[in-house]
Amino acid sequence: MMKVFYVSCFLMLASFTKSLGQQSIPYRVVMPREDGNQIVFNMDYSKVNGMHRIIIRNAGERLTVDSIQQKGDSLLVEMPFFDSRLRLAIGNDNFISGTWTKATTAGEATMPVSATPGIHYRFVSSKGNPLYNISGRYAVQFKRPDGTNRNSVAEFTQKGNILTGTFLNPSGDYRYLEGIVTGDSMMLSCFDGSHAYYFGAKISKSGKLTEGIYCSGVKSIENWSAVPDAKATVKEDAMMVYLKEGEDRLNFAFPDLDSNIVSINDSRFRSKVVIVQIMGSWCPNCMDETAFLSEYYRNNKVRGVEVLSLAYEYSKDFHRSEKTLRKLQSRYSVEYPMLITGATTIDSLKTEKTLPQLTPIKGFPTTIFIGKDGKVKKIHPGFTGPGTGSHYDEFKLNFETIINELLNEKATGKH
Repeated sequence: MMKVFYVSCFLMLASFTKSLGQQSIPYRVVMPREDGNQIVFNMDYSKVNGMHRIIIRNAGERLTVDSIQQKGDSLLVEMPFFDSRLRLAIGNDNFISGTWTKATTAGEATMPVSATPGIHYRFVSSKGNPLYNISGRYAVQFKRPDGTNRNSVAEFTQKGNILTGTFLNPSGDYRYLEGIVTGDSMMLSCFDGSHAYYFGAKISKSGKLTEGIYCSGVKSIENWSAVPDAKATVKEDAMMVYLKEGEDRLNFAFPDLDSNIVSINDSRFRSKVVIVQIMGSWCPNCMDETAFLSEYYRNNKVRGVEVLSLAYEYSKDFHRSEKTLRKLQSRYSVEYPMLITGATTIDSLKTEKTLPQLTPIKGFPTTIFIGKDGKVKKIHPGFTGPGTGSHYDEFKLNFETIINELLNEKATGKH
């Protein structure tokens, strides 16, 4: 009988791992859905200096998971961020099977998982060599289940049959996608502990992408299509947040991860440029922004720059929120305060309860820039992360320009 393991990411049978030494073993992981579609990704397992390690691979990203405890014949693997876990078993030839469970706003969602060792590829080239090269920028239209449309921009890079890229949206990007082009079809996927995505489409002779499907998690699915458009742009208007009429500054106080109350009016932030990050530990784009802000703060706090994170979690339970936020804090060595607002992401009144000076928050992350006079100077929705390549570089340049302009302003009036 196979033994069942409870894990927060992936595991290997202890008797199997003892013989590996420092050898890295590739796995092809498949998460089948009830509708027949599959979410596929790759990972590597190794044991270095007696320590178990798993690396999840998506295009240019490598997510290292090394908080792993061995108990008897099992390994308990803690995902460094996000509230997700798997219940798995290892059978003959070290084949892994089980379930992946992720916390959502509606409770927990579960889907099957299987993983085969010794396989490097992600998708099978079932239709042979690619008939087309789809490298470039595309204007994309997704169709929601209710029939409404939403626009996006896609950028792909194809080398031979290997395809990488991402989708750019007003709220952020779909991070690192990897797949193939085979015949007249394209396939992309990713898994990072929160995102579990599959994209598929047909490629026409004209370069259009048709009959597209976008699968997310257990059962979410949308149709999509795309046309080549080098000038396609992401429209952020629908995600914009503004100060309400008559307001020019924020006024909040929330507990940090140690239950200490921190206020934007504290002396620590007076006469400084302050970046307020509206985020959640469940949000992959927020993870990318946290990685950026943490490094930026370490390098620039001496210039008079401060950062605050305001977390909106899946639950009102402080200790549950604190636990998942500490993962993020530890992973990226966050030195600035991370505050728990107590409002959930699905609370329709979350803005009124926490930041009543603003119009409704529409997406995560949203970044607020406050000048040395304590007034809000700019609000930016979404985050263009490292998975977007040159767009991430452009974001960093624009970010630095904003901060420099605010640092050059004189602190006037009462903060």
